[in-house]
Amino acid sequence: MTLHEASAGRYYEDFKIGDVYQHALGRTISEADNTWFTLLTMNTNQNHFNADFAARAPYRKMIVNSGLSVAVILGISVADTSQNAIMNLGWDEIRLTHPVFVGDTLYAESIVVDKRESQSRPYSGIVTCRTRGLNQDGDEIMSWRRSVMVYRRDAPQDKGYFPVAKTGELTL
Repeated sequence: MTLHEASAGRYYEDFKIGDVYQHALGRTISEADNTWFTLLTMNTNQNHFNADFAARAPYRKMIVNSGLSVAVILGISVADTSQNAIMNLGWDEIRLTHPVFVGDTLYAESIVVDKRESQSRPYSGIVTCRTRGLNQDGDEIMSWRRSVMVYRRDAPQDKGYFPVAKTGELTL
């Protein structure tokens, strides 16, 4: 029997400048997603939740809250870029280049543009990616540069967190 300890994502050593990650998951935005996010964040712009009001605006329909769109693209990218991150260090050059509507399916891809070892935390490194979001038609809806501090493979902080079962090992 082989035990595969809990782990996921890439470590600092796994990143190479120029590597592109087409993130595996897409996410279709529903009206409920948009309404809940807009209400939870107290965004009072009626273009996000009032269909009658939005019908008079240039797009003639409700647009998805851009905070939700950014959060979804960020979330889609986590498995490949920041699953093993300690913290986000910053976002730069955020661009919202195409509107998102209810029913759009969002995808993301990232390219590693820089990496360096951390000077203050020897168990980590800093990775910078340019990420862009696409809709189902291939329109680029947004992009940014994001820097994250990522654990090195030999870092002890993210190891051994899975609990030991009180009933013993799992066996056949």
